[in-house]
Amino acid sequence: MAAKLHLLSNAHLDPVWQWEWEEGAAAAVSTFRAAAEFCREYDGYIFNHNEVILYKWIEEYEPELFTEIQELVRLGKWHIMGGWYLQPDCNMPSGESIVRQMLHGRAYFAEKFGARPTTAINFDSFGHSRGLVQLMTQAGFDSYLFMRPDDHTVGPDREFRWIGFDGSEVMAHQTYQYNTLMGQARGAIEQRLELVQREGKSLGLMLWGVGNHGGGPSRVDLDEIGAMMESGESEVELVHSTPEQYFADLAENGELPAHEGDLNPRFVGCYTSMIRLKQKHRLLENELYLTEKMLSAAAIAGKLVYPREELRQATEDLMTAQFHDILPGSSVQPAEDASLRLLGHGLEIVSRLKARAFFALASGQRKAEDGEYPILIYNPHPYPVRGVFACEFMLADQNWKDEFSMPVVYQDGKRIDSQPEKEHSNINLDWRKRVVFEAELAPSSMNRFDCRIEMLPAKPQPQVTVEGGLIRFSNGRMTAVINANTGLLDAYTVDGVSYVQERAFLPIVVADNEDPWRMDTNRFEPDIGSFQLMDRGAGSDFSGLRHELLPSVRVIEDGAVRTVVEAMLAYNDSKLVLTYKLPKKGTELEVHVRVFWNEKNKLLKLSIPTALGDGNASYIGQTMYGVQQLDATGQEAVAQKWTAACSESAGVALTLINNGTYGSDFKNGAIRPTLLRSPSYTAHPIMERPLIVQDRFSPRIDQGEREFTYWLNAGAADERLNAVDREAAVHNEVPYSLSFFPSGRGETVEPLVLLKDEVVQLGAFKQMERGDDYVLRLFEPTGSARETTVEIPMFGISSHVALAPFEVKTFRVSVRDCSMSETVLMEE
Repeated sequence: MAAKLHLLSNAHLDPVWQWEWEEGAAAAVSTFRAAAEFCREYDGYIFNHNEVILYKWIEEYEPELFTEIQELVRLGKWHIMGGWYLQPDCNMPSGESIVRQMLHGRAYFAEKFGARPTTAINFDSFGHSRGLVQLMTQAGFDSYLFMRPDDHTVGPDREFRWIGFDGSEVMAHQTYQYNTLMGQARGAIEQRLELVQREGKSLGLMLWGVGNHGGGPSRVDLDEIGAMMESGESEVELVHSTPEQYFADLAENGELPAHEGDLNPRFVGCYTSMIRLKQKHRLLENELYLTEKMLSAAAIAGKLVYPREELRQATEDLMTAQFHDILPGSSVQPAEDASLRLLGHGLEIVSRLKARAFFALASGQRKAEDGEYPILIYNPHPYPVRGVFACEFMLADQNWKDEFSMPVVYQDGKRIDSQPEKEHSNINLDWRKRVVFEAELAPSSMNRFDCRIEMLPAKPQPQVTVEGGLIRFSNGRMTAVINANTGLLDAYTVDGVSYVQERAFLPIVVADNEDPWRMDTNRFEPDIGSFQLMDRGAGSDFSGLRHELLPSVRVIEDGAVRTVVEAMLAYNDSKLVLTYKLPKKGTELEVHVRVFWNEKNKLLKLSIPTALGDGNASYIGQTMYGVQQLDATGQEAVAQKWTAACSESAGVALTLINNGTYGSDFKNGAIRPTLLRSPSYTAHPIMERPLIVQDRFSPRIDQGEREFTYWLNAGAADERLNAVDREAAVHNEVPYSLSFFPSGRGETVEPLVLLKDEVVQLGAFKQMERGDDYVLRLFEPTGSARETTVEIPMFGISSHVALAPFEVKTFRVSVRDCSMSETVLMEE
């Protein structure tokens, strides 16, 4: 059998990178116009392209060209490949976000072109989560074409079976490149032919066409390729092809080796660069999927019409922001600004929809009695949520007396633990109130609390104090010690077991460079400094205090719910505020970090040295619908809402949840989340040239004020790892609270969905993209087989569900016959 080289003509076209989206749209129009002309002119030639966003631009800006492409697709001269909305980053989006990339891509290409690709395409994404495999398989893809990591060391071979967390698999091919330079396709093909023959392979794949800013095929390249095909000089058959044709041949080429793992790391700086984009992306993910649940509950109850089109707009904003040169932080500053605006647009849509759902779901709540300030909290999660909740409201009138209006919270007429804390406003009048309380929320429903005011001579003062240079805190289960001379956590024990060593949450400064990708390394080193506690004068000045000097470690809140400690630290011209929130119940320690970053070519990490004992602790983290084993030798790793250090010998685990951090390392037993970098915009190594020009000021990424929140918890490994996924979901999809005086009219809304187990996760509950039925998605997050009972009270549904380890299952909830049945991921 003669060897064959499949020539895949394409035009890698980044919608945003060194340019803004308008220039990307212009490049798409000109590239597609030229490609269409060549498709008509050259017999046998096939142009391949993916990414819905580009086709939508053509449809809007060049409708005649769009019609022409539709005809070329029908004739087989133009091939729709990939089938996703765009080529996203493939590490940081959640599993549900990847589902939406495929769902909206599939729906668009089916509607506009009657096309259903079976090979997924992510040529340029900077690494790939193993969680992709199950989702691709369920979406109808049998193969995957990618390039990075492009150091040619990933996997057992360039062609392999990629095995997912759940045992599903796709054929995968790692290509050498995704484009060629203008007029140089022939030379690149000749080099590939030599490689195919030298390796003794019978099958090869070659991508060609001008890329990165579009261009695609050129006439000179097509003429030279045609001449090569007609000459018959090569022993290898050259064919214009598609991804599906290549993988069909590959499937007949014998058994492929297997790869069970992710395809990482690559460009580890992209796990942190442009942290504002990453945090806003996470926020829009959380708010979108939370709001879908709230809207579903209200719509099924007949309280509103499900706003499918508005949600689709927000979803498209989210999917666009996941592009592999937006979310990783590798674009120019104007593109960063535009992407922040894009995410803000999506968040504004979702914010208005969430308010619409909230007021609809408040139906049937009783009117407030005299002197009551109602607080309503909607819990979107299908299980009870116990935690600390906060709400602000205005008193009925201003209090100008020298006394304090003490808010006290009640639930069902019973007083519960609560305390006042500093409100966001700085108007120095007893008028605006912020109350914090500890409670358990009923699942998937509106929860009612009532606040009453008790008059006190003055606001209660903190009772926890500094003794012997330490702040010692204990609630019976958890003990924490904060060092007043360093501002750091010197001890954290749970049920008598110590989990951290001294100086935890130390902000470490690490050497870095101007490259936002960090193409030259997979780890950040060496450590070159750390933040240190400010003296009283510097700390007071930075705090904005005018009349007195305060210590730089101080207790700022203390009550029945929690003690709050603040520490002021500095490094060179940068400042940092650490805020510890110590709960009076439970074992979870919240740490808030406010950074004022003014460094260049440096990176900021938090160091949390663990005390797990055996020195061989493993490091794991959440990825898209899965849990990934992470490097434990100091290499930069990528994870999503949580990471954990686990000691198998001691049977314990220390978990760290975040609200928008993706990069970290585990070094010498310390968990070290990466907070900030300070590279230039789109600078990376080219030969021996300087990374950036050296004759002017160069703006840097992430200068200024940034905020981060972490939740530390510890305990027996099985219990911790069974609980952390739900805890992370609650800290990210935050139950929505509002002080609201209901009318007392209407009927209360039953819970949307209930899960009768302790572990299984609800990935999504939303209306289908077409029709009135709903989609419910479940996920097993620990790697152990689980069973649960799903209840949907409004439909009278109670269904037993079994899930294999890490399995994702999708169900269709029928409005017409009030039934629930398993369906496909793509809602077909």
